[in-house]
Amino acid sequence: MKLELLTPEEMAEADRRAIAAGPFDGIGLMRNAGQAVTAVLLARYPQMRRIHVLCGPGNNGGDGYVIARLLHETGASVSLWASGAPRSGSDAAKAAAECPLRALSLADFAPMPGELVVDALYGAGLSRALSGMDAQALEKVEALGLPVMAVDLPSGVSGATGAVPGAAFRAAVTVTFGRRKPGHLLLPGREFCGEVILADIGIGDDVIASVGARTFVNEPALWRAALPVPSVDTHKYRRGHVAVFSGGPDSTGAARLAAMAAARSGAGAVTVLSPGSAMHVNAAHLTAIMLHKVDDAADLSAFVKARWPSAFILGPGFGIGEKARDFTLALLRDGGRSVALVLDADGITAFRETPETLFEAAAHSGTALVLTPHQGEFARLFPDLAANEQLSKLEKARSAASRSQAVVIFKGADTVVAAPDGRAAINANGVPWLATAGSGDVLAGIVAGLMGQGMPVFEAASAAVWLHAEAGSRFGPGLIAEDLPLSLAAVFQALLTGQERVVNP
Repeated sequence: MKLELLTPEEMAEADRRAIAAGPFDGIGLMRNAGQAVTAVLLARYPQMRRIHVLCGPGNNGGDGYVIARLLHETGASVSLWASGAPRSGSDAAKAAAECPLRALSLADFAPMPGELVVDALYGAGLSRALSGMDAQALEKVEALGLPVMAVDLPSGVSGATGAVPGAAFRAAVTVTFGRRKPGHLLLPGREFCGEVILADIGIGDDVIASVGARTFVNEPALWRAALPVPSVDTHKYRRGHVAVFSGGPDSTGAARLAAMAAARSGAGAVTVLSPGSAMHVNAAHLTAIMLHKVDDAADLSAFVKARWPSAFILGPGFGIGEKARDFTLALLRDGGRSVALVLDADGITAFRETPETLFEAAAHSGTALVLTPHQGEFARLFPDLAANEQLSKLEKARSAASRSQAVVIFKGADTVVAAPDGRAAINANGVPWLATAGSGDVLAGIVAGLMGQGMPVFEAASAAVWLHAEAGSRFGPGLIAEDLPLSLAAVFQALLTGQERVVNP
């Protein structure tokens, strides 16, 4: 499993180290890359009447010259178009010299319906909008609706951030090399990549490891070894005790969703901490979940000392105000043996006026803190980061984790999980069915359920995001939040038997 995600700069460093280590020099790696793309192209589009290869002046264009040469050697009908000449003496110039086709000016590019385009203009390294003849070529491709195969990354998409500063090629298939880039997974770039195929061109895993990547694709291989599996002699409290704070009598459902998700995630015991006014409402809906009255800080302190839960969830349906802040700070200050606090929804918004108070408490706490904001909640705690359009979602999440000393789950279709130590994971299996009320409450419950069993915080947060999305995918259309906890059972079964589905291996 190729888990590392490399920025364009990190990939360039991996290229340099691979060339230094051998056996392939720069032009050797370029030939391998061109051969990999050509093999995919011929397998996917064997009957295409004409293939247009668009080459930029850099190494991405060098790959294009190799592709054009190899296609020509197979007898395919190929046209070669260049936006500029490669630098003299470069590997791209060597590849161009090996290609028997004459490169025509991209300004004269004139495709016809039914043809295919290979985008080898810029790949992952471009961080500006396409312009001039590049943009004109894109307009011609889009006007005819031609299929596009992108080399490394569709031109116009940032490999580092997934940003699309102007227009970009929209590929049916993207073939990338060594490792995927953040731009393959982060929106909006992900929508331009189509199917992403990772090709081995001779850059060894040891070389990739030496670069020291800190960003990963969120797949089970990232956290499977830490996933809690109960032993034959376990009992319920050894499997963790999760406590979930409930709101008042008219807002209890969110806490119960989180509680059920924690239980379905393997926590041996789950207690809903309810205000006295909501005890009867909660009691009418709970069976396997325990119930305890907590109205104030004294009640909370007594419960903690008597039961020592291993994880708490505060926020779903709880309400915004002083009580949410007081309970949160009390847990961070006096959590004792508690493993973690998952702060979600109202628990996050309660600190919008004084986020520094939360961050200071987390920095000096023995209780791990997990924040689960969607975009609006993120802006309430980190307004400067949210407003900075120069930062990608990955960079925002990483900065927020460092500032808050919490693991941050920055939710969305491209959820990012970031830890204070700099590690980050980008999720790849999100589905639109999860965009439903209560879905986030279930996610909070899964996080707490895993941490309550002793799973390390970053791994638990990453696993929870993947499990949550996989449960939604398995259920499919018609999903409501109440369906998710039970859907988790099949996902855990698949994980334990090694039958889980993998996105882009």
